Amino acid sequence: MPQPAYIFDLDGTLVDSRQDLATAVNLMRRDLGLPPLPLDTVVGFVGHGIRRLVERALQDAGTPGPSVDDGIGLMRDHYAEHLLDQTALYPGTLAALTALAGTGAHLAIVTNKPGEPARRICDRLGLSALVPRILGGDACPRIKPDPMPLLEVLRQSGADPTRSWMIGDHVTDLEAGRRAGLRRCLCRFGFGDPGSEVPDLAVDSLTEFAAHVLRPR
Repeated sequence: MPQPAYIFDLDGTLVDSRQDLATAVNLMRRDLGLPPLPLDTVVGFVGHGIRRLVERALQDAGTPGPSVDDGIGLMRDHYAEHLLDQTALYPGTLAALTALAGTGAHLAIVTNKPGEPARRICDRLGLSALVPRILGGDACPRIKPDPMPLLEVLRQSGADPTRSWMIGDHVTDLEAGRRAGLRRCLCRFGFGDPGSEVPDLAVDSLTEFAAHVLRPR
């Protein structure tokens, strides 16, 4: 019988990366002659990929404002330098992933963050050893909330979609999961906005998620 896939978002689900993202955004703004933004404002821009993040972070720049492409280049450079200053795993993450992997299930990460920094974070924090598939925002032609990257994980792994889950903290995760026909878990401990999506499960830790799906039925 095909095994399920457990597909995780990265930021706000496996790792708390808020401060390092805000640092990169505000260094980009400094370079462009703009004042810093509060942490909560920057966090509200996260979840739709780097282009949307930079567009929103520069929306107060006036007209004509700085080029979004220039901002993306600066953001990439600063984020590469500060990627792991404060980014850390949420409590219980590695234990939960270890328990899920031990069942033979297919584990994957699908993030709208570009692949190179996503893999650096996963390598440094021990996620890569447990999660063999890491799809960044440049892995497929379309990003979440489009279901394409989730469907690609199912195709690569041969997982049973009827038993598979999308786990994340943001409306893009929940919408992508719904459109891919997966069960969906909202991580309430993350920093995303679930919007109007209604998940199948909402948890306060990944330990809680693992306990739910591994409970004997």
